[in-house]
Amino acid sequence: MASLPLNNQNLPYPDPLHPIIVHFVIAMVFFSLFCDVVGYFTRNHRLFEVSFWNMFVASAAIFVAVIFGQFEAGLANIYAAVQPTLNFHTIMGWSLAAIVVAITAWRFIIRKRNPLKIPPVYLGAATFLVCLVFLQTYLGSKLVWVYGLHNQPVVEAAKKGILQ
Repeated sequence: MASLPLNNQNLPYPDPLHPIIVHFVIAMVFFSLFCDVVGYFTRNHRLFEVSFWNMFVASAAIFVAVIFGQFEAGLANIYAAVQPTLNFHTIMGWSLAAIVVAITAWRFIIRKRNPLKIPPVYLGAATFLVCLVFLQTYLGSKLVWVYGLHNQPVVEAAKKGILQ
């Protein structure tokens, strides 16, 4: 089987797709919580519907983000210093995918039982989810901005054997 030619970022396409997709997921999860909190305090039940659909789409999109993340991590020049952060980011990614789906399912049940109310315990769980997303965002940022995954100078240094 012939392999795809890789560019100077060690990718078969112009730019990493994982960060592009994952930013949609981040925005949808954050906006969902925002709508739920504002809806809770203003008693505007239409915001609960916006929140639900954001979580629903995030539940699908997070798997696309994780799959592209796995693919791009497989193409990255991994060196010893990056390995622990990448491993934790990978575990967190798959865990977050499961958690987002679970919270979306819970949100679906809440929506079916009473579309006009949100229980405070759900808002707490959604807030915890946002905290986990912040942690995952920090890890992903560290992989790019500290360790330089898929950045041209780091790719070139790894190919020359400078990175160990």
